[in-house]
Amino acid sequence: MIKFILKYNLSLYNILAIIWLSIQILIFYLIPYFVIPLLWFLIILFLFILIIRNIFLVFKNSRNLQFTERIIKIGFVFILFISTFFRFNYLPQRIIEKVDWLVLYNQRIKVIKKVKNNELKPNVSWNGFICELPFEFPIVSNGGNDIGIFYNEEKQYTVEFYVLRNFSEAPSIKIIYSENPDNIQYFESKIREDSNNNWKIKDNWYRIYGE
Repeated sequence: MIKFILKYNLSLYNILAIIWLSIQILIFYLIPYFVIPLLWFLIILFLFILIIRNIFLVFKNSRNLQFTERIIKIGFVFILFISTFFRFNYLPQRIIEKVDWLVLYNQRIKVIKKVKNNELKPNVSWNGFICELPFEFPIVSNGGNDIGIFYNEEKQYTVEFYVLRNFSEAPSIKIIYSENPDNIQYFESKIREDSNNNWKIKDNWYRIYGE
């Protein structure tokens, strides 16, 4: 790490930005949901302490040439603080979610084609609709790369990919592909009820919260 910092001449605040962004990506893909609130609190606390420290140094060295630099650093840390504080409004996470959708769209289409060709079926003993994908990467469904497979008598498929996979009674966030008119009608009603958390991505594709 030290060699990396020296090689690219990175400051503490460059490193802070890199770490913050890395944590946001890890939260989106790998960190269990029950760990996220604690991690969120620790990041908020650290950034708050850093802001207070820099404010103290500004007043202590108000006549110093580093005054302007300190103001810029406070502004930088404050932006990270606000972005993290409103994490549950999904400011950073929704950006990552949109990028994830664009990058992995073709891979998810391949998964759906395999489902329709009966190459992928529910395959876990504890559930009748979950399919554990036969690959770990890319992560097309967070929380274990499991997808949900449903179809009606007309073989109209609905395939669920997890964005945030919660268990028990906690709500999840999913990207859902559906050809089933009944399911589509239900998703449209969810959008009308809460368009901030539910929306249509494109034809047959929906982002749904709370299922």
